[in-house]
Amino acid sequence: MIPILSGIIVGEGREASHKGRAFALSAAYVAGMAVTYTALGVAAGLAGSMFGGALQNPWVLGALAAIFVVLALSMFGLYDISLPAFLQGRATHASHKLSGGHLGAVALMGVLSAAIVSPCVAAPLAGALVYISQSRDVTLGATALFAMSLGMGVPLIAVGVTGGALLPRSGHWMKSVKKFFGFLMLGVAIWILAPVIPVVAQMLLWAALLVVGAMYLHALDPLPHDASDFTRFWKGVGVIALLAGVSLGLGAFSGHRDILQPLSGFRAAVGPGAPAGVEVRFERVRSLAELEARLTKVSRPVLLDFYADWCVSCKEMERFTFSDPRVRERMTGMVLLQVDVTENSDDDKRCSSALACSARRASSSSTGRGARSTACA
Repeated sequence: MIPILSGIIVGEGREASHKGRAFALSAAYVAGMAVTYTALGVAAGLAGSMFGGALQNPWVLGALAAIFVVLALSMFGLYDISLPAFLQGRATHASHKLSGGHLGAVALMGVLSAAIVSPCVAAPLAGALVYISQSRDVTLGATALFAMSLGMGVPLIAVGVTGGALLPRSGHWMKSVKKFFGFLMLGVAIWILAPVIPVVAQMLLWAALLVVGAMYLHALDPLPHDASDFTRFWKGVGVIALLAGVSLGLGAFSGHRDILQPLSGFRAAVGPGAPAGVEVRFERVRSLAELEARLTKVSRPVLLDFYADWCVSCKEMERFTFSDPRVRERMTGMVLLQVDVTENSDDDKRCSSALACSARRASSSSTGRGARSTACA
């Protein structure tokens, strides 16, 4: 994009005589580029809002995770991702018809450049769009992609105003940045899969990512005596990543299922509160009829929990809420019922909206002692 912008600033033999003019032209170019990316972010957010139900399907989540893996491998240099050649050719041809030096033409050139430079930004841009579509947040889509375009535009403006004096030199650090984003994308892939895969699989995947990342940071390579502080710092980060990865791997293979405390099972004693390994046991109900039949046999308060394997909030409630000693104390004496809507079938969709009200009616009518139910969705 730098030679494109430089040619625009000069514009058919007309030189930018002062830095103010060069800054205005550079800013117009970046603004045009920002329009394109912001529109993509809004579109991704809208698409996610329209297909929110599909984004809770395990197969869809698996496909999204696979996309991030494909994008990550491109960041490691296994292959390049870009627009088809005929689309790039058309965009480049259209850009040559624009005359430089005019703000409107420069802004339009910025719009076209978003397509021209696709080989450089395809992987991180696609990753951002997939993440935004899953979040279903239009505001996030607009602001995140607008911020990304501004981040891309800062060095361009610096080049336009200073004539390249502030441009960092290319080198090995650029490959390191690409690999860093590759590891980030692999981490996002694991995060997307987390709601639909067992905890042991999550622990092993995170362990593998951390250990491989530590190897890229030369965690096990000896340091030369004259190593720079920068090299020593990143080696330290690699050693920390290696220790964390080994801890997760040991925890997974030893049967422990706590990602945040993978080695907690090795402790001889546990602190106050619920005993280690004790889980809250819910009784599963599968239909309104089954729920009503169950409620006719109880005279105690009922806690009704709606659960799904792909529900992140459900996993958080199991991990942090139901295991809290104060919550467990309040739940003592309650009948714990749970509706599993993991399959998200038509019956699940119909029942999920009616079960809470039905549970309240059934519990209040079947018992004369004020039994009540609480729905946690």
